[in-house]
Amino acid sequence: MPITQAAAFLDLAVPTVYSKVCRKEIPVNKRGKRLYFYRSELTEWVKSGRKKTVEEIREEAVQHLAISNKKLEHFKADGAH
Repeated sequence: MPITQAAAFLDLAVPTVYSKVCRKEIPVNKRGKRLYFYRSELTEWVKSGRKKTVEEIREEAVQHLAISNKKLEHFKADGAH
């Protein structure tokens, strides 16, 4: 899609999209002097900026601690031999 459609899709002003392109913050394809965007890439770009909920962060912490504890138990078991 051209930049005007990309800006509308992202609910941004066209100059803002140009700024993001210049700073390499947004996925873009260039053909000659024209910029084109894939809807799927823009969707993924928007999703990549998603902030996790407190519950998601808590669950990741629990999983990380469980893995760390298993590694520690394995290390202690190997050291006991």
